[in-house]
Amino acid sequence: MPVLPAELTELHRSLGLTADYAQSRGLALQLEASIDSLVTIAITDDGRAIQLTPSAAAAWTRLKRAADAAAIQLIPISGFRSIARQTEIIRAHLASGRPLEDILRLVAAPGYSEHHTGRAVDITTPDDSPLDANFALTPAFNWLNNHAIQFGFHLSFPKDNPHGIAYEPWHWCWSSSLKTT
Repeated sequence: MPVLPAELTELHRSLGLTADYAQSRGLALQLEASIDSLVTIAITDDGRAIQLTPSAAAAWTRLKRAADAAAIQLIPISGFRSIARQTEIIRAHLASGRPLEDILRLVAAPGYSEHHTGRAVDITTPDDSPLDANFALTPAFNWLNNHAIQFGFHLSFPKDNPHGIAYEPWHWCWSSSLKTT
């Protein structure tokens, strides 16, 4: 298991995480992608860029074209997320009074989110509420389940996953080791 950089260890301590967080959850350290190398795959309605690494972006483009050809509309709503942004999200939840354990069922601790790598994308459809487990009931999810692996994407957090993170049918991560077309 990689040794955490001192800054990350201190950040975890300041958030109230235990030293064995990653080991107890079976989570690997996720290295932050170089911001300069990211590719924009979409712009949200509020003007925020959704970005992935070049390889993940190319795979996303192929996946999206195939989905479009099958009359499945996929809308990316989140891609690269920095460790700083992950920390802001957790601090906002803490400030609203949510217990840390509840937060960590919804969001990985800074340094352990696949979004840091620039290879993870959260997806919705025009008729779906973003970041909702009901995404699993959509034709888009069914299509992804049957075809995403062909483009190198996998569902990271299925039901009852060993990481203690809630079911996230909208969260798909690209890996160069998976079969791609």
